[in-house]
Amino acid sequence: MRSTWFRPTHRRTTAAALVSALALTALAACGTSSSDESKASGGGSSDPSAPLDPKTKVTLTMDCMPPAAKAAELREWKEDIKTFNKQYPNVKIEGKSTPGQCEEPTRFTAALKGKSQPDVFYTYFTDLQQVLDNNGAADISAYVNEKTVPALAGIDPDVMSVLKKDGKLYGLPTSNYTMGLMINRKLFKQAGLDPNKPPTTWEEVRKDAKAIAGLGKGIAGYGDYSATNQGGWHFTAEMYGLGGDVVTPDGRKAAFNDDIGKQVLSNLKAMRWDDDSMGKTQLLKWGDLQKQMSTDKLGMFLAAPDDLTYMVQQLGATYENYGMGPIPGGHATLFGGNDYMFKQGSSPDKIKAAIAWVNFKTLTPGKGQFDWARSKSDALPVGLPQPNFWTGDIKAKDLQSRTDNATMPVENFKPFMDNPVKGKAEPAKAQEIYKVLDNAMSGVLTNKNANIDKLLSTAEQQVNQVLANQ
Repeated sequence: MRSTWFRPTHRRTTAAALVSALALTALAACGTSSSDESKASGGGSSDPSAPLDPKTKVTLTMDCMPPAAKAAELREWKEDIKTFNKQYPNVKIEGKSTPGQCEEPTRFTAALKGKSQPDVFYTYFTDLQQVLDNNGAADISAYVNEKTVPALAGIDPDVMSVLKKDGKLYGLPTSNYTMGLMINRKLFKQAGLDPNKPPTTWEEVRKDAKAIAGLGKGIAGYGDYSATNQGGWHFTAEMYGLGGDVVTPDGRKAAFNDDIGKQVLSNLKAMRWDDDSMGKTQLLKWGDLQKQMSTDKLGMFLAAPDDLTYMVQQLGATYENYGMGPIPGGHATLFGGNDYMFKQGSSPDKIKAAIAWVNFKTLTPGKGQFDWARSKSDALPVGLPQPNFWTGDIKAKDLQSRTDNATMPVENFKPFMDNPVKGKAEPAKAQEIYKVLDNAMSGVLTNKNANIDKLLSTAEQQVNQVLANQ
């Protein structure tokens, strides 16, 4: 991901905010024209697998247009529309920008319920079931092929699979991430550690964290989340890394109350209380660890690569001081990302036009978001190992272009890139499960006498109840 306005964060919903957002959306929907099919006129082929006829007139509403504060990204968006319109002169794209995140939980939920989402709407990989429960997205299976998305065969099948349900395709990916271990290279050097060899096991993480914490001055060697669903998110990632899981393969029962789950919590408890290498401030959420890392008060934490962009653009950090290694354990790594879906009830021409635009902007090697030379000239960050959904020759060429135009030391990511770990999707009911698992994480990080067996047993019962209500 090349800018924080496109970031896949982990979502929460509060009842009060939802009621407010529903009311606002209901009012807005009265005047919306996002589903006004009179804006699309004929000329297109009746064959859904055929590309859009350039003569067809279509108006598309689409969210996640960069806001004015992101001047370079907005300029590129407008440039890409002009280029796209050379091939499709009759497609009008009405972009909508939002302050902060592209997807704000209560606004997103309210739009789905009110059927007021744009024709082309942004979602996270974990949103598919919610969208389908609200009949929000069109089945685009018949529309997507190597004529309409020429690089389709080069997209990681694991990424495409998270956008499918019962064999039907409902979205196209725009970015993805896999988690690894972010390190503060400056603190590694000060502690006598090799920043080019980040730890790859939790035993090594514990040893290095203790050495870094030994620098004093309030520096923590390792940090972790334990609040706002993000503790459960990281617990899941750590389980994956060690070869475990949080739910059974059929998704019906909890699977974390085992030796691996105990290993995860025991290791954190030991670092927190025996080694004193995690700092005294706990109940941390997304943003807290990034601030600690940016001010050289933290040596390591699990992260996605674009956390670094946030640290540099928002917190004043410099790329040179940080690097990444693979997730400790290396069995699997949690992956996530974002995509565009297409509003249920849209005309075939609208769906074709939307796929054509999303393909050009986000799925064409060397163009749109993958025009790394342009990004460099616009002073945007180039060199992060994300988006990383290409495979084969496309991946090799994209990585070469990314490296040639890098605005950061890509060698700092070499341990992460040279030791790829298979991505594993988040579980169904992820946010509800994470909320439960926050208690296990916060338990061992805030209570020296926490009973790990009891924490896992209680969490298991609660997650089983969540899964029973699917």
